Amino acid sequence: MTSADAGYRACMRAVLAPEPGGPEALQLTDLPDPEPGHGEVVLDVAATAVNRADLLQRQGFYPPPKGASDVLGLECSGVVAAVGDGVEGWAVGDEACALLAGGGYATRVAVPAGQLMPIPDGVDLVTAAALPEVACTVWSNVFMVAGLRPDDVLLVHGGGGGIGTMAIQLASALGARVATTAGSDAKLEVCRELGAEILVNYREQDFVEEVRKATDGHGADVVLDNMGAKYLARNVDVLATEGRIVVIGMQGGTKGELDLAKLLRKRGAVVATSLRSRPTQDKAAICAAVTEHVWPLVADGRVRPIVHTTLPLEQVRRAHVLMEESSHTGKIVLTTR
Repeated sequence: MTSADAGYRACMRAVLAPEPGGPEALQLTDLPDPEPGHGEVVLDVAATAVNRADLLQRQGFYPPPKGASDVLGLECSGVVAAVGDGVEGWAVGDEACALLAGGGYATRVAVPAGQLMPIPDGVDLVTAAALPEVACTVWSNVFMVAGLRPDDVLLVHGGGGGIGTMAIQLASALGARVATTAGSDAKLEVCRELGAEILVNYREQDFVEEVRKATDGHGADVVLDNMGAKYLARNVDVLATEGRIVVIGMQGGTKGELDLAKLLRKRGAVVATSLRSRPTQDKAAICAAVTEHVWPLVADGRVRPIVHTTLPLEQVRRAHVLMEESSHTGKIVLTTR
């Protein structure tokens, strides 16, 4: 028996939501250990992190893509336990973090090798679980899709969340001017510390008015939006000439009214994207870009993972309650050990 074989358990612990519902729908259960297919690696999971998409999946609104695990969880960190045929560059015992289509809320997960990334220098194994989803989402949308440039103005909605705190840091580190919205002065203070310059409390202020005022009427060159329909018209209002709106969430609904004449006058663009359902090769390209461009910024301290709290996997229901309350800043991490 090899050292890798010796580490195998007959089954793994994993979290499912067999029936849609609230946090009580989450069930910690035993499932067969995954085995690596061609081009895959199995990780012994050290930690995972909670995302809004996990809440939607639990509620029955966001099923995993065809062929993906029913186990919740879109990211993790861990140690390579087994390597499938056709995999190069990874060996048993290597530490890694991973972008997943599902399966992160478990003690083991099979991952396409292209979606594995090394742990950035200076980041511990557990904290690294807070990085893959936010880093890949922000880099692919703000930089690869929207083409944010130095000196552009980026408006980030929900700056206190996991994606928001990453977007603020990355854009600021690469020379953009950052505006953000958040629902409390405490969250806005965190955003300011991370590099946001224009701070808008959306409960008390109008973000269009505040961003225009702070930019001498220019507006936002790129808007990263997690609200969808609710903010669509106002995002067009705040958009600069030749600006780009990237919609990555629908917390504010799925159907909105778009003033095409106004968008046309601004020569603007609205793009809606989803990371989870992209083909494996697209995700691999994003992970490679993140490793090349983002990890050096993490290693030198200009960008850091923001973790609100760390809980054991057994407290997954509590983690979902915290996410739904929206009182957290940054990421909520779940450990398996």
